[in-house]
Amino acid sequence: MSNFKRVIEKWQREKGPLRILSASGQLGYGIAEKAFHAGLERDLHLIGADMGSVDPGPYYLGSGKLATAYRTTKRDLKLALTGALAKKVPLIIGTAGTAGGNVHLEQTIAIVREIAREEKLTFKLATITAEMPRDLLKAKAKAGKITPIGPIGDLDDAEIDGAACIVGQMGTEAVIRAIDLDPDVIITGRACDTAIYTSLPAKLGFPIGPALQMAKIIECASLCCEGGGRDAMLGTLEGESFVLESMNPIRRATPMSVAAHGLYEQADPLSVAEPEGVLYLEASKFEAVDERRCRVSGGRWVPATQFSVKIEGATRVGSRAIMVAGSTDPVFIEKADEIAASVEAMVRELVPPNPKKPYQMLFRFYGRGVVGMQPVSQLPEEVGVIVECIGEDEEEARAVAATAKQYLLHAPFPGRISTAGNLAFPFTPPELTAGDAYRFSVYHIMAVDDLVSLFPVSLHTIGG
Repeated sequence: MSNFKRVIEKWQREKGPLRILSASGQLGYGIAEKAFHAGLERDLHLIGADMGSVDPGPYYLGSGKLATAYRTTKRDLKLALTGALAKKVPLIIGTAGTAGGNVHLEQTIAIVREIAREEKLTFKLATITAEMPRDLLKAKAKAGKITPIGPIGDLDDAEIDGAACIVGQMGTEAVIRAIDLDPDVIITGRACDTAIYTSLPAKLGFPIGPALQMAKIIECASLCCEGGGRDAMLGTLEGESFVLESMNPIRRATPMSVAAHGLYEQADPLSVAEPEGVLYLEASKFEAVDERRCRVSGGRWVPATQFSVKIEGATRVGSRAIMVAGSTDPVFIEKADEIAASVEAMVRELVPPNPKKPYQMLFRFYGRGVVGMQPVSQLPEEVGVIVECIGEDEEEARAVAATAKQYLLHAPFPGRISTAGNLAFPFTPPELTAGDAYRFSVYHIMAVDDLVSLFPVSLHTIGG
């Protein structure tokens, strides 16, 4: 009997609350082992872990690489797999391999197979792919069914064809279809974080509003607690309410800390849009159960009259190189923008750009308002200097960065006392190649009538 089937039948006999453990806020950055093992002792119905995000930027979606290190990723997967299988508890991992494309999913499955061989594990694995059919995207764009999110242009055939990878963000519906295959473990391509934790409650008939509200909080593990952290987080779904408890005894889920977490990653803290509908949170209540636990209620679910899928795509724009330095020269710091303009003009003369595809140069002077995007009111005593170049290939990018380094180091400017020493370098070489550069070329909402065909589900036997 599969772990999903075992848990479902057990719950149907006993009813009662549903206990769901979030093992990690993003798998691959290190599961806190002590807290995770404490969670395994809580008679669980489900273990979940998110593995991806757009937060690291478009590079991972475009390149097909993982943002997390192989060693840590394997350790986290091993902890989650062996823990779940030993306790006969189903496991769901969302957004495989950081970005959730097919290549990311395949890399994650390869690590899982390696762990299964080493640990002599045998189990049924359901997978869900999330790459979008490009012909469908083109048809939807022409029909006006794709809307930009934020400052990005309308989607057209050229952007669709030029993207290295385009994924759609699945919701609860796809994960429920995977549960119906009776697996022990589910690993998804790009997915809403909430789908990991809402799918089993929805399958069992729990109210969607409270289940989704709980999922939105626990997907970040214990980040909602005082002191934050990323320790395993237990959500106990009671029906119209749920109780939150960190598995690290030093973390406290208080009404204030949990309510404040509602602001995290939300432009509107009172609503959360999903492919199948919208969660409204205006009636939320937060009550202390004790010093460490908080009960939450009030989430209201409104099913969509039109399904929608967030789509994400990344396009290569060239090769990147950077130069890293710092300066404490007060005159250099004051005139940094003027100096950068003169150095850029010199570099473009010495390293002539291709007229058809000129390279990009960007100077950043940290301490002068780079992070806040506004000029500082008082000049700092020290600045960090980064010169970035995106060129057609690695050689061009490095040539530009190296030349900029040399002429920035010796740049003339009014008030300069010495002929060198404008910059200090933390390491050598000061210019470093940084691989391919990508941009988000697809970041849109697509209206659809059917979700099933977009997210195919497959069943595999691992080990044995």
